[in-house]
Amino acid sequence: MKRVFALALVFVMVFSMAACANNADVNKKSEGVMTWAQYDAAALDSDVVIECYVQGHQSWWDNKITVYAQDPDGGYFLYELECSEEDAAKLVPGTKIQVKGYKSAWEGEVEVMGGTFKIMEGKWIAEATDVTDLLGKDELIKHQNKKVVFKGMTIEAIEYKNGEPGDDIYVTVSKDGQSYDFCVERYLTDPDTAVYKAVGELKAGDKVDIEGFLYWYQGVNTHITGVTKK
Repeated sequence: MKRVFALALVFVMVFSMAACANNADVNKKSEGVMTWAQYDAAALDSDVVIECYVQGHQSWWDNKITVYAQDPDGGYFLYELECSEEDAAKLVPGTKIQVKGYKSAWEGEVEVMGGTFKIMEGKWIAEATDVTDLLGKDELIKHQNKKVVFKGMTIEAIEYKNGEPGDDIYVTVSKDGQSYDFCVERYLTDPDTAVYKAVGELKAGDKVDIEGFLYWYQGVNTHITGVTKK
């Protein structure tokens, strides 16, 4: 019995050490690379160098790709990175990349523009952060571009851009009497995806949990990647 307990204790210790090592690797930055806090504090139009992990991306086109990325401290929106079609196929969720570009903002969305990247060793996929209680609060914007979840939302309206399926879906949701505009971005989740079809079937009054990337357009404008009807 003592031997079994000792072996179990050793296993737990080894597992814990491995988990700590993996966590340390995830947080590790190369020399000259900004932490998320340094990036967050950097002035607009200044050059930035970051390392982060791909969580999703929009469709590749014209040697450019727009990436939703994250590290354990914060999110990044990498707008139209220079990218070959061959490299685009390598940007699966979890891929670590180093990005050089400049920090910009458009209608409240902070992003990296004019960027180039290289693929690094390492893998990490973020868990969605529950930010439901931050709706309507100033703190919400600190989670901008992260993978998030909003729970217990009520659908108010579903509207297709240009009036019919095939383009973006504008989703008006509410919580505690306040309304918010979310979006199914067709270049992220195209009309053939399950989430596009599921959102298109929702009706006013439906209660849902919504997962997505916390994009910003004149306020919170989450790009939806998952929906669960209650």
